[in-house]
Amino acid sequence: MGLARAGVKHELVVERDNETIATLLENKRRGVEYMRDWTIEGCDTRDIDFTRYQGLDLVAGGPPCQPFSVGGRHLGRKDPRNMWPEAIRAVREVCPRAFVFENVRGLLRPSFSTYLEYLTRQLGSPHVVRKPGESWCTHSARLRRHVEQGGRPEYRVIVRGVNAADLGAPQKRHRALIIGVEANAGELWDAAIPTHSLEALAWSKHVAFDYWIRHATRRIRLPSSTAEARAVEKIRLSSIVPQRKPWVTTRDALSGLPPAAAEWDPSGHWQHLGARAYEKHTGSVWDEPAKALKAGNHGVPGGENMIALGKGRVRYFTIREMARLQGLPDEFIVSGSWKAATRQLGNAVPTAVGARVGNELKAILAGG
Repeated sequence: MGLARAGVKHELVVERDNETIATLLENKRRGVEYMRDWTIEGCDTRDIDFTRYQGLDLVAGGPPCQPFSVGGRHLGRKDPRNMWPEAIRAVREVCPRAFVFENVRGLLRPSFSTYLEYLTRQLGSPHVVRKPGESWCTHSARLRRHVEQGGRPEYRVIVRGVNAADLGAPQKRHRALIIGVEANAGELWDAAIPTHSLEALAWSKHVAFDYWIRHATRRIRLPSSTAEARAVEKIRLSSIVPQRKPWVTTRDALSGLPPAAAEWDPSGHWQHLGARAYEKHTGSVWDEPAKALKAGNHGVPGGENMIALGKGRVRYFTIREMARLQGLPDEFIVSGSWKAATRQLGNAVPTAVGARVGNELKAILAGG
């Protein structure tokens, strides 16, 4: 949906999870904006012949993040859920003008650096295919020699660690992006440059005060030990007004929603009762971007999916609120139980990220 916001027309959307398929099909049936013309295929990516789509402009996806997640088993390439080989196959068979893949920032950890380098080499030269029985280390070395001996890569590839808040999402959500464009396209290095900043939010709240005026709410004084306080001091010392837009806060994102309901209703509001704060799980605050929503492995996730109400009180975000935090339209319905809905939303990419990268890739390809 983020890419669609940037004007990308989708020829195929692939999903294998049954509850997520139900969500996509229901929203397409309801005519939700951006989704009306999608072709949604419920299947395993490994069963798709991507040569049917050869010549499209873009391949995009999110290979499962669990193999590289800090909270996972850290198996990386050895994890059976590692779908990077399929992502590379899609690029090889489609031969797109560009591609973009999203994953957890754990992929950028030093322990995975050698494998990440291998991934970028494969994506740069996807037609230099791994031979039967060839180890990935040997294949990586062969890819390196291919370039050193004059073989021109098909794509120029960059890896970017991004905070979704810097790209306009109301979440402090750190992720890894792997972006590539055909070798003869324009410069790639401007992709995913931040448009929003903490400094601009601090200025809006504590120097210009327009943030509080816009929300018609009482100004909250700035504690001296916070990142915002340090940002304000830095701005004052430099005498330079921040040029980027302010980070989008939880209050910004949820503005205009009716009060959270205690039960499910057709608008998608559902407040799960019984939330409690504990160490490192204290909930998101109103006047900053929310903590990154989590999918959770065992029922209700922890403090990342809660809002702090003040005076030690917390509650879970409603489904509709979580959808807002991911940049989904209010008419978007999430199928399944509360647990299933939080899993789908926690695994989603904020649409602001896709829109930003999509617009950048369009501009790069237009100049190629």
